[in-house]
Amino acid sequence: MLKTSLVLAPPSDPKESEELSKIMARLESTYGKGKWCPDPEKSRDSVRDKPEACKNIDEITRILAESRNEPDLRAAWEGWHTIAPPMRKDYTRFVELSNTGAKELGFADTGAMWRSKYDMPPNAFAAEADRLWNQVKPLYQSLHKYVRRRLGIATDTIPAHLLGNIWAQEWGNIYDLVAPADAGGSYDLTKILEARSDIDVVGMMRIGEQFFTSLGFAPLPQTFWERSLFTKPRDRDVVCHASAWDLDDEEDLRVKMCISKTADYFQTIHHELGHNFYQRAYKMQPFLYKDSANDALHEAIGDTIALSVTPGYLVKIGLLDEEPPESDDIPLLLREALDKVAFLPFGIMIDQWRWRVFSGEITPDDYTRSWWDLRLEYQGIAPPEERSEADFDPGAKYHIAANVPYMRYFLARILQFQFHRALCEIAECKGPLHRSSIYGNRAAGKRLERMLALGRSRPWPDALEALCGQRKMDATAMLDYFAPLKSWLDEQNS
Repeated sequence: MLKTSLVLAPPSDPKESEELSKIMARLESTYGKGKWCPDPEKSRDSVRDKPEACKNIDEITRILAESRNEPDLRAAWEGWHTIAPPMRKDYTRFVELSNTGAKELGFADTGAMWRSKYDMPPNAFAAEADRLWNQVKPLYQSLHKYVRRRLGIATDTIPAHLLGNIWAQEWGNIYDLVAPADAGGSYDLTKILEARSDIDVVGMMRIGEQFFTSLGFAPLPQTFWERSLFTKPRDRDVVCHASAWDLDDEEDLRVKMCISKTADYFQTIHHELGHNFYQRAYKMQPFLYKDSANDALHEAIGDTIALSVTPGYLVKIGLLDEEPPESDDIPLLLREALDKVAFLPFGIMIDQWRWRVFSGEITPDDYTRSWWDLRLEYQGIAPPEERSEADFDPGAKYHIAANVPYMRYFLARILQFQFHRALCEIAECKGPLHRSSIYGNRAAGKRLERMLALGRSRPWPDALEALCGQRKMDATAMLDYFAPLKSWLDEQNS
């Protein structure tokens, strides 16, 4: 457990270990300081006389999400990717040094060390990831074809800058461009929350806590409400990326986030509280076992709860007067699929690239070409302009520069639907899976808590069996959830 919990194994040679530390610091710093400074000579005539200021990742993210002007999207995409070339030399040396440390611990390379943490041989885990991807691939292909046609793209590939996200990993920002022509108004949770003067951001957090107490979990301690960060301070800068914390392995649970009254934050609150209740459930375990059974489970639990934030749930807690008609299901499912289904090939591709880099199958002379070959193979996406080995496009993604394994996010997207289906069966939910919520069901809550309390004391198949009665990860629950959308997409595509 001690060896397989490592993300990076420093070499035993002190000089090499120090060199590796300095390289990692430079890579993260280069990414963190990354900015795009538009070239006035390449700007449109209308703005050439007004030089634009350099843009950070938040500003570039906003352009990719909101702009509907193709030249602006292309410029922003290309601009962000200019931060990566300086990382190439450091990344090449990082691979050499990290592999040295991994081999000294008995692993073939760093990628094999990462795959060894899943209670099976490294090659068996790689095959398991491929099996799960092949289960969901037809659903993704239907979504890809539909989006491609709605965007008016004649080729089989989609240019990466047109999907509303710097890395084209989630496509929800272009929903307005691909929404069904007859999409109803449905409901807008953001507008509902904004109109409720009796619900502030703490009130939103209280609603999230109420979901868990309805399942039989104990309320959060008073210190949670006193010590958590819910809003952005006025007197200092903070990292607003939402996170959940367990400070003492007992009752000092907290969240750190800057909440706004939006539908996205309403979902995020339920997600982050999933981490907190998981942390408290395994607090009685010995120190080494105070974690999820594998790194994907912690992410999946919060997302599982978020799947129960259905229109029916919103009716029960008084945020909606009545459930929308079934005719609104397709727009709601499409919006969700643009994020959760579209993410899957990107989620598996990131580590597929790194595993091959660490093993030597991909050499430094081939970093960028192999990156786009894999993106084309898995995502059906191409760069907006021809790329070369002078670019090093992988470095434009934080998790590459910071050496953060990515398979957990792919697995979490699969597991959350498997967990959701199992809990809904325990709760004896009626109707389709995408309309089912376990809110208020103590039997589902009891089964969930039983699995959470195991922490890391048992291999993850044991934890999976405790909740689902299955020992293998299974993507068919995701297919069940999106079945109405898949049928509709295939009709549209034909």
